Formats: sequence, C-alpha cells, structure tokens
Amino acid sequence: MDGTQPELVEVLPQHRIDAAAVARALQPHLAAAFDGRVVIRQFQGGQSNPTYHLATNAGDWVLRKKPPGKLLPSAHAVEREYRVMKALAESAVPVPQMLFLCEDAAVLGTPFFVMRHVPGRLMGARLPQHGTAAERIALQLDLARVLGELHRVDWRAAGLEGFGRPEAYLQRQVARWGAQWDASKAVESPAMERLRAWLLEHLPADDEAGIVHGDYRLGNVLVDPLQPRLAAVLDWELATIGHPLADLGYLCLVYHQPPQQGGCLGLDLQAQGIVPQQRLVEAYCAAARRPVPAKLDVFIVFSLFRLAAILAGVYRRALDGNAADARALERGGAYAQVAEQGWALAQRCG
Repeated sequence: MDGTQPELVEVLPQHRIDAAAVARALQPHLAAAFDGRVVIRQFQGGQSNPTYHLATNAGDWVLRKKPPGKLLPSAHAVEREYRVMKALAESAVPVPQMLFLCEDAAVLGTPFFVMRHVPGRLMGARLPQHGTAAERIALQLDLARVLGELHRVDWRAAGLEGFGRPEAYLQRQVARWGAQWDASKAVESPAMERLRAWLLEHLPADDEAGIVHGDYRLGNVLVDPLQPRLAAVLDWELATIGHPLADLGYLCLVYHQPPQQGGCLGLDLQAQGIVPQQRLVEAYCAAARRPVPAKLDVFIVFSLFRLAAILAGVYRRALDGNAADARALERGGAYAQVAEQGWALAQRCG
C-alpha cells in the first residue's frame, strides 16, 4: 500500500543548528563507530518541535528539539516525549530507539533528544486512503491493536511514576478545555455549554489509569514500508497518565464526523475498506485484555468537546491574525459544527 515518505528539506533559517555541536553531542554515544561527520536536513511538516534527520556513517538518526524563543512552561515537552518512548522500549508498542536526551540549552540553544531513524510511510489522513481494501482494514486493526498494547503497559513498572496525575483525569481535562473555550470563543455556542455540563454529570467516577498518548491517530504513526502495520508511534508530547479510554474515544471520532472533516460518517464502510467501529473497538479490547466498554460514547463525546475547544482556539488566533496556517480560519470555524456533533451524540446517550 502507498503513503508518502517523510519529506526532508534544507534546514529552515529560523531552525538552523550547529553541525559541529551536533557531532560533538553524538560522539560519546556513537563512540568509535562515528567518524565525526554529519549531514543535517529538516523534516518538512507541521511539527511544533523542529525535527531533523542526521545522516552519519554510524546510521541515520533523528534529532528533535524545542523551538527557539520564549515558550510556555509546559509546551514543547521533548523531555516528556523522550521519557515515555524510552519507557516503552521493551514493550509491544513500536517506538524508535532512544539514543540520548540533552537538557543543556547551551549545546544547541534548547533541550533536545536523539533517536534512531525508523523507515516508514506517512498516511496523512485520519483514515487510510491507499492500498487494497484488505490492506486498509489490516492497518486500522493494527492501529487499534497497538493502542491496546499501550494501555496494557504497567506504567509504574516502566518507570513512569510521577509522569502524570491519574486522579480525576477526565474532570481536570473538561476543566482545562472548558477554560480554553472560555478564553477563545468568538461566538457563543449553546452546544459547548451544554456539553461541558453534560460531561461533568456523565463522566465515569473511576480513576482507571494508563499511559495516554493524547493524540493517537493514523496521522501520528509511521507505517511499515512493505506491510499494513505500524512501524512506530510518534508525537508523544501530549502523553500523560490518565484514563485510557480517552485515547480510544479519540480514535473513534472518525465514525462520528463527515468526510469533509476527515471522518466516515454516512459512507459505505465496506465499499471504502473501513473497519466498523465495533470491530475496531473489539480489536483494541482483545489487545488490551479488557471487556468492551459499556459507555464508550461518553469518551467520544468528551473527544468532540475537546476538539471543538481546540478548533475554537485556532479560529480565535485566525481572527486575531496570529494563525500559523492560512487555512486556520476555515478549519477553526468548524468548532461550532463539532460541538453540535458532540451534543447530538450526548443526547443519544441519554
């Protein structure tokens, strides 16, 4: 099946780094195998953290660093990305091999880490667009399987104690995204206000805890170059310890949104080679070794609420002239529709 190779470009002027400093940082970790030469290019795309390809005689590596300039204290958390991927090294979750983390900003201007380069393809969309129907189905089922494997990991045994606060995770998330909505709303949305109140009444009271990726979807993984399976899960900067079904609800959003929003609502799933939601959930549960959740729709409603709050922020920045993407006004403007989708699902839940 097809897909695109991650595109490499010349390093952008605002993201230039000192090749000699990179070579010095690599030397102790590659030792005698490294001849001291490194060719640096940058991965093209919308990463919030500049990401570079390092070609050396001792293999290909990837360097990911915080961007320059003034940053919010909790943003661009490359240290957290490194920690969680290193913790998963011996698990069934495919992640790149971590080489080292450097928290000394004097080396390259901001903290960074280096990991082994994983060959693979990017799918881009939230649903597979290429290959045979059988290949698309196999890829979706593997996406669900890997998420289940992630949630089976004993996060304490993996060394992630203190990585997040599992207590009242969902309630704190509703408060966080509700506050973002309050700060960014350009137009009142009764659906958002109803959703916030509904969620606080219907979220499960239990504090089930696991490693939560935070943005688990097809667009944040590398697919094996030859097979319809995951080669690596990437983009862990939102990872924490929280309720695992928040990730599953987010993965299921595609079934509740129309094609123009990247979903498959209203499509002939069999004709499109799309796994039905129930089968996807069953594949996840088989890997996670848990029963099919009775109230998954609550987590899908939460994911729609969170997405609407994110899009409202995008829309506000576009109105204020601070958007990084020229399409931000159109994309962010969908927040009201997403909120209505969430409220419609909430009403069906009772």
